[in-house]
Amino acid sequence: MPKNKYLFPIILVTSLFFLWAFLHNINPILIPHLKKACHLSDTLSAFIDLSVYLAYFLVAIPAGLFMQKYGYKKGILLGLVFYAAGAFMFIPAASERSYVFFLFALFIIATGSTFLEAVANPYIAVLGDKETSAQRLNFAQSFNGLGAFVAPILGGRFILTGIDHSTAHLNSMTPAQVNSYLQSEADTVKIPYLIIGGVVVLLIILFLITKIPDEKPDDKVVDLHSPGTGFSARVLRHSHLRWSVIAQFFYVGAQVGVGSFFIRYAKYVAALNEKDAAFLWGAIAMVGFMAGRFIGTFVMRFISPAKLLSVYSAISIASLLIAINTTGTIALYAVIAVPFFMSIMYPTIFALGIKGLGEETKMAASFLVMSIIGGAMAPLLMGLISDKTGSIQIAYLVPLLCFCVVFYYGIKGHIVKKNSINVLSAVI
Repeated sequence: MPKNKYLFPIILVTSLFFLWAFLHNINPILIPHLKKACHLSDTLSAFIDLSVYLAYFLVAIPAGLFMQKYGYKKGILLGLVFYAAGAFMFIPAASERSYVFFLFALFIIATGSTFLEAVANPYIAVLGDKETSAQRLNFAQSFNGLGAFVAPILGGRFILTGIDHSTAHLNSMTPAQVNSYLQSEADTVKIPYLIIGGVVVLLIILFLITKIPDEKPDDKVVDLHSPGTGFSARVLRHSHLRWSVIAQFFYVGAQVGVGSFFIRYAKYVAALNEKDAAFLWGAIAMVGFMAGRFIGTFVMRFISPAKLLSVYSAISIASLLIAINTTGTIALYAVIAVPFFMSIMYPTIFALGIKGLGEETKMAASFLVMSIIGGAMAPLLMGLISDKTGSIQIAYLVPLLCFCVVFYYGIKGHIVKKNSINVLSAVI
């Protein structure tokens, strides 16, 4: 067979990396938009993140088990079906202007995304020569960054209207006018999500008609990007892993919290309209996030990962202190700078957490995957603080405190206690 027989399958699988990045990075657009369209408090708007990360928490292990039993291709197809179904649900949710329906649709999309993320990372590695598997994975991961960059820009362009009436203005309108305004806001998601669903259906068709290996994962190969099949709390006896799970929980909380309320924050500190704020987040903050990955990887040649993690978390803390205590452009760009320094945190915490665990690595990976539930908790707490104080700026204390935990992990929590690893080796 020709050497490039895997070229089209690789292209198809690579497209999946864009899909789950799009899901996560459209939330900073949906949160202020649905807050307005469904007349929500900041606390209730944070349930958007909750529905997404709760799906990851609940579905991560079943997705890994499904992949082990039925193979990569079936896992991808099931994930795409969930993703498309959830996208199409946005249309009746908008028509009914039902926030619960929106949350359910997001949960279904996130369920599909969980399957795709669990399958795509190891699958891209087996599509071709083993010697070039790392190159293929790095290339595919770049489309994750592309999704992070594109989602807020497209969302800001096609979902956000830039119209945000004050409470006084709304009170001056008749009930029919208010209803018409809110419905027009809700309806802006219909066309974008109809297109998203259609694109995913096209991918389903392409995967069905394309001849690609439909094999199952090799249990001997450790995939650090998907949950393991062995699940036992006993692995948490390793202190560096326990701290890694804790640090990952707080890091993901910080990452999601910083981005989810940025549009609200930009309006509060700099009177920036939602469309301009969305563009800034996509074009500067998310580009910084992508650049940070490459630059951080290079810098780790000279500085240990744990030390760089500590430095970057300290800078993030300092940036958020500025963001909380100033206003205007300085405050705005202090938050925009944070994603650059967040960029290396997730993979670094992951790698340090599984260090020296041998055959227990997959069990450890399961806990680290599940720890992303922090992405649901932090925004919820930020919403509560914002509603109680009337200041979304004060709510940014939550990600600041989260980065303090990451800082401690980089300084001390990551240290592997030799005795526990030696005992483990002796037992094995």
